[in-house]
Amino acid sequence: MSRKLVGITSGLSASGENQTRRHFLNHLYVRAIKDAGATPLIIPSDSLPLSIAHMVQLFDGILLTGGADIEPARYNRSPHPALGETEPERDDTEFALIRNALRENLPIFAICRGIQALNVAMGGSLYQDLPSEIPSHIHHQQTTQKIPRNQPTHTILIEPDCLLRKIVGKSEIEVNSLHHQALEEVALGLVVSATAPDGVIEAVEAPGQRWVVGVQFHPEELAPFYDSSRELFHAFVEAL
Repeated sequence: MSRKLVGITSGLSASGENQTRRHFLNHLYVRAIKDAGATPLIIPSDSLPLSIAHMVQLFDGILLTGGADIEPARYNRSPHPALGETEPERDDTEFALIRNALRENLPIFAICRGIQALNVAMGGSLYQDLPSEIPSHIHHQQTTQKIPRNQPTHTILIEPDCLLRKIVGKSEIEVNSLHHQALEEVALGLVVSATAPDGVIEAVEAPGQRWVVGVQFHPEELAPFYDSSRELFHAFVEAL
């Protein structure tokens, strides 16, 4: 039996002396999908709408990855002073990808920026800067504390009877934290399945869809070391 095909979103940035534009993707996303038994295919972040509609017909599932902030105009907000770099072309690509995938009932696994893109594409909104909007004892950007990306820094509390609880088999797991934004108003069609101790939304799912899970943490960084993160990727691939 052939391996299932997973489309993985990528970022776009200018780098080097000539500011050459390059697509980029953390290799750990690719590794996690391969280790779970599927074949990854990277999606350019400046894809045209017609090509996106065609891509969705080829893929068995979509992995939405981390990256730059989403433009606040997408959810009718003015930019916060602490707003980070945005990628309008990536927003265009991912929003079209999400809407096509939902229409085709494809499995979607959304990570960090991915959960934010999923929420905004479905009509929700974001906190643009957690440190100033929701002050907390939790450092949601652990790298500012010089804590490695693959080290958990806080727990999340998982709701009973949700898909995430069924996947990891626990009411509480440890996660890493690499974000300064988070979900504010949750889109119609999504339900919250996990929160951090300070109330920040850490996971959502879409009960009306075949398999849609979004997480605010980075399981691709934890998967080589922690069962719960590996199980997320295996459950995603099993749903394809």
